[in-house]
Order: sequence, then C-alpha cells, then structure tokens
Amino acid sequence: MEAIIELPKEMQASMQGNRLVLKSPKGESSKEFKALGISIKAEGNKVRISAAKDSKKEKKLVNSIQAHVKNLAKGLEKEYAYRLSIVYAHFPINVTKKENKIEIVNFLGSKKPKQALIVGKTSVEIKGKEIIVKGANKEHVGQTAANIEQLTRLKGKDRRIFQDGIFITAKE
Repeated sequence: MEAIIELPKEMQASMQGNRLVLKSPKGESSKEFKALGISIKAEGNKVRISAAKDSKKEKKLVNSIQAHVKNLAKGLEKEYAYRLSIVYAHFPINVTKKENKIEIVNFLGSKKPKQALIVGKTSVEIKGKEIIVKGANKEHVGQTAANIEQLTRLKGKDRRIFQDGIFITAKE
C-alpha cells in the first residue's frame, strides 16, 4: 500500500525524525507521526507514505496520514478560520487576550475570570461581539475555538432559559 501526495510547487517537505515539516513562502507547519509499519518519505514537493503490509489496518493508517498531510498543505495555502459569537442577555461578557490565553470575565455575573489556552501558532482577534481564530494548522485552530466555547458551557441549567455563552458560528 502506497500513497503519493503532490504538494504545490512553492511548498517543500522534509522529515526530521518522525516529524514532517512543510515549508512555503507563507510559513511553516509540522506534525509528528508515530505509526508502526508505516514509512513516510519527503522528496522535494512530494510526500510518499507506504505500508509494509496491505491489511485493512495499514490502509486506514496510510489514508489518515494522507488526510493530515493534505490538511497541513491546505492550511499553508489558505489559513483556517473559525468565527465565534459572544451572546449574552443581561451581564455583558468581557473577553480579552493575554499572551497565549483568552480571558473571559463577567460570564453570568461571575467576577472570577475563566481562561482558555491558545494552542500552537494560532492568532485570535476580538472584534466587538465576535472572536476570529485563525491559523495554518487545522487541529490547533479547532482546539483553540473549542477551548473558548467550552469555558461558557453551562451544567445543570436549562439551555432554553440560559442562552448566554460563546458559540462557534462559522468554519472557513
């Protein structure tokens, strides 16, 4: 079982141990792959993924790694972006960015600040009642958006009544 991924001409791939590094004029992105029986070779702007056997398990691993590599390449061409909306009825939610964390204050009147981690090289912009999370790595952008959304999850309350929170509204 073998898969060859053609990258755009301006993009270069290299292997550093188990880590695949993709470089383009727009930036650099990398991911570590630890799959037994699977070998990954980077040759210029091609990535070759091959398995020793042809079993279902190896085929699934090769296809998964192929999808990860395509996502890394796509993110370097055009950044992934998530839009989150800040929704509140009475207590205005204050959202600020501090270093590699997002801080939420006054959620449902609570004065204790809640913090969400910004994962990897992800950028976060706060514009009024909208938060935009951007980055080249799909996993890091998605995890950062999920971290922010999870902070305002309500447990033990009726969601039909308590509709305050921060919600993912668009994925680009």
